[in-house]
Amino acid sequence: MLETIKQKALEGIPATVDEALELNLRYTADELADAADEVRRKFCGDVIDTCSIVNARSGRCSEDCKWCAQSRYHVTGIDEYEFVSEAEALHAARLNKGAGVRRYSLVTSGRKVAPADIKRFCDLYRKVAAETGIYMCASMGLLNRDELQQLHEAGVRRYHCNLETSASFFPALCSTHTHDDKLRTIKAAHEVGMEICCGGIIGMGESMRQRLELAEEAREAGAVSIPINILNPIKGTALENVPLIEEEEIVRTVALFRLIAPKQTLRFAGGRMRLSKDTMARILRGGMNGALMGDMLTTVGNGVAEDKELFRDTGYREEPLS
Repeated sequence: MLETIKQKALEGIPATVDEALELNLRYTADELADAADEVRRKFCGDVIDTCSIVNARSGRCSEDCKWCAQSRYHVTGIDEYEFVSEAEALHAARLNKGAGVRRYSLVTSGRKVAPADIKRFCDLYRKVAAETGIYMCASMGLLNRDELQQLHEAGVRRYHCNLETSASFFPALCSTHTHDDKLRTIKAAHEVGMEICCGGIIGMGESMRQRLELAEEAREAGAVSIPINILNPIKGTALENVPLIEEEEIVRTVALFRLIAPKQTLRFAGGRMRLSKDTMARILRGGMNGALMGDMLTTVGNGVAEDKELFRDTGYREEPLS
């Protein structure tokens, strides 16, 4: 069965959720990872797709997402501020460009950036573009089409809006906005000409079926990049006591994501710092081909130099975007 589904994936035909669930029951993590790596090499090659983020607005978020340290419903002790300074944002962009990181994003807390603040962020993006020429992304919440158009005209080429989890599990984790709200923003971003980055978090209590539904839903939403965050339970949040997902299950999940989304960039994101080096290497040779580097919002990220060593050790090379 695995060989048949792998061959279909190599032809660009995604596995269904039911097929992926059956594979998970029948095969070892290594067997799944080896098959996924063949598919990754076919469609993504051996260039690692890197990105970095700057937390441009922190804390006091109106939304009640159970996993998030930024929510005003949780007391987590994070730094809170309205705007990152222009100097800090430009410095981070220059550092990332110099380090060979391919993409750079400003990320804000809150349901969405206020209309009055869009111009301020657009002005900052124009300055980043003029000084560095780095590929620019944005993650600013549930914006409407006009607001997204303004960002695109300021040079933002990719919009990030995570689904976070499957439609079937989302209501158990958030009540202040919906899965459909996210899909509307994703659709609008795509319509104004942006690429879509859309993934979620695993290990929040979802079933394997719901986890794989997320992969399918992100692909169907038009994502070219699917970030996979691993829940790192944060003290003070509603999920602070959720048991950690096992490392073998993470290996399995990434491999099955690759079979469901053969052509997309699968991006290592938050939470990976708790994994052993061997597990991270197995995942990079088991379907994953992208990474969020450096700062990862309210969790500690891996150092850029350490990441680069891991990429080299697993057979990847770095290449600037044209």
